[in-house]
Amino acid sequence: SITAGGWLGIAMPKAHGGSGLGVTEAALMMRRITQSGGGFTAASSVHINIFGPHPIVKFGSAEQQARMLPPLIRGDDRTCFGVTEPNAGLDTGAIETRAEWDGSHYVVHGQKHWTSAAQRANKIMLLARTAPRDASEKGTDGLSLFYTDLDRAHVEIHEIAKMGRKAVDSNALFIDGLKIPREDMIGEEGQGFHCILQGLNPERILIGAEAIGLGRAALAKATQYARERHVFGRPIGQNQSIQHPLAEAWAELEAANLMLFKAARLYDAGEPCGAEANAGKYLAADAAHKACERAVLTLGGMGYARE
Repeated sequence: SITAGGWLGIAMPKAHGGSGLGVTEAALMMRRITQSGGGFTAASSVHINIFGPHPIVKFGSAEQQARMLPPLIRGDDRTCFGVTEPNAGLDTGAIETRAEWDGSHYVVHGQKHWTSAAQRANKIMLLARTAPRDASEKGTDGLSLFYTDLDRAHVEIHEIAKMGRKAVDSNALFIDGLKIPREDMIGEEGQGFHCILQGLNPERILIGAEAIGLGRAALAKATQYARERHVFGRPIGQNQSIQHPLAEAWAELEAANLMLFKAARLYDAGEPCGAEANAGKYLAADAAHKACERAVLTLGGMGYARE
């Protein structure tokens, strides 16, 4: 339904079938999805196809945008985000996957880890090293970004068994001889880290907004229960020991929401937003966890029931 309604193109240009809106509106949509009861299960199945292709919107040529974006908006293409590696998580400069030019193609060898949605994706946004790290001024120099076919003849995909979040697959990718044409490079060679930030900052904003929606949904259930559950002749919500923890959780959720939407506003205005996006996601995750925990405690034993 989201695909049919064109929602995957919410932050993509109108010229290619999108809505021409920004990350702010996309964050509002993702917050609503989790707040509706879909939680991270629903959100995780949607958001990769919103923030993942965003570097194409920012740095793709006119030809690339016309070729790459419409199939994503229609839902014909599904992408995954190949950045994290076994030895390179937050330290993006430590990426070891290499892309070497052979005269006609970039040939990629390496590994990616915790790549979501690769079981179903037919495309990949891939960050690889095109210049050795020791030959670069900064660790994040010499990285290049590609959006290309996920050719399973050269990419071995193993799903990682997880304790939760099973609605969306997480995977280890082993890349051996994947050939990428030059026209699939996004932005300039060696500038991939700068380009990938146009996917990472929206990712942080959207996931933070999803956490806010999740926390709001939990508090809505808790406050309704506190009004309806009567003990000793009155609603338990009249007790300050119930009221104060929920009020504190609500205040922290709303403060985190303000930080996140400040980050979204800055991003959409083309201004630096890294600090705000990181802070907003951090605050939102913490506030959502607290809201859910306190909602469970408010419901008592029923907080652990599937009902």
